[in-house]
Amino acid sequence: MFQETIKRIRPVAPEFTEKARERLDNLTKPQGSLGRLEEFAERLVAITEDTLPVLDKKIIFTFAGDHGVAEEGVSAYPSEVTRQMVFNFLNGGAGINILACHAGAKVVVVDIGVKSEIAGAFINEQVGKGNFLSKKIIFGTKNMRHGPAMSKNEAVKCIQAGIDLAYEYAGQGYKIFATGEMGIGNTTPSSAIAAVLTGRPVSEVTGKGTGIEDETLKIKIGVIADSIRVNKPDPSDPIDVLSKIGGAEIGGIAGLIMGAAARRLPVVVDGFISTAGALIAYCLAPDTKDYMFSAHNSAERGHKAMLEKIGLQPILDLHLRLGEGTGAALAMLMIEAGLKIYREMATFEEAAVSGKSG
Repeated sequence: MFQETIKRIRPVAPEFTEKARERLDNLTKPQGSLGRLEEFAERLVAITEDTLPVLDKKIIFTFAGDHGVAEEGVSAYPSEVTRQMVFNFLNGGAGINILACHAGAKVVVVDIGVKSEIAGAFINEQVGKGNFLSKKIIFGTKNMRHGPAMSKNEAVKCIQAGIDLAYEYAGQGYKIFATGEMGIGNTTPSSAIAAVLTGRPVSEVTGKGTGIEDETLKIKIGVIADSIRVNKPDPSDPIDVLSKIGGAEIGGIAGLIMGAAARRLPVVVDGFISTAGALIAYCLAPDTKDYMFSAHNSAERGHKAMLEKIGLQPILDLHLRLGEGTGAALAMLMIEAGLKIYREMATFEEAAVSGKSG
């Protein structure tokens, strides 16, 4: 279904990287002195193939889905919190609402796998109207400890839903996307994906998620190990991995990243769960890496392993572990700062400043 999208994804053009570097090296500063801010600008030029790109429309997609494996007691919170937090997002009361507003980005909450319907009765019309999309593929995944989380067909549909969103909002003129998620228990499938696709032991890529105790962490590690043993996901088949030990929101994020790459748009990947989606996208289409910005280094221990597998360097390291897209909102500010330097800083010639001698 999404093979046409994969065919459209190609590496960024090196000639645009060179054009960006030429301008950066002629700005009134020692070459390379603004470090990664210069890298961000250079990458934006290469991604968009525009020597003066703009980021005037920014959007964060927060995908929501429930997980059957939560019944194994792997989270500090009950599954009902997923639905409750969706309403909190739509009423403007969550961390992502505050930080997205600070970054000047729109938040769209996507129900792709919440186990109940999201009724509109409790949504603040002023905040929530136009900020909620129902793209429901499943009513929560099944408990992956006892069998596949979802069917391969459902996994493909989740990815396609993300691709469709990318195309739709690219058509609306949005210039940069970011990923976010909400789903009680979703660090468990993310750790399972990390273990299978990086080849690391489960214990090395499994953390405390929402803040579980040490004893619960031992249970969580055992649940993940059981899930991998029971389902035998094939590391060479990302769809098999996603369907057997993944989640709907993880698939949606993977699709969004693939769609962004196909439309030559940058996408900011939030934390641990979002990076599990990014890893699925990367394993399906390795050139998606060129379009990803890793927002931050999560406090979740398996995050680094997935970033290393993809080949991404996180922008921030603030010990964040909330999800929702909060780290991506903050990273957007850094990316935009790099672009402002590139676009607005004077060249040596414009400022009548002597350049480097010798």
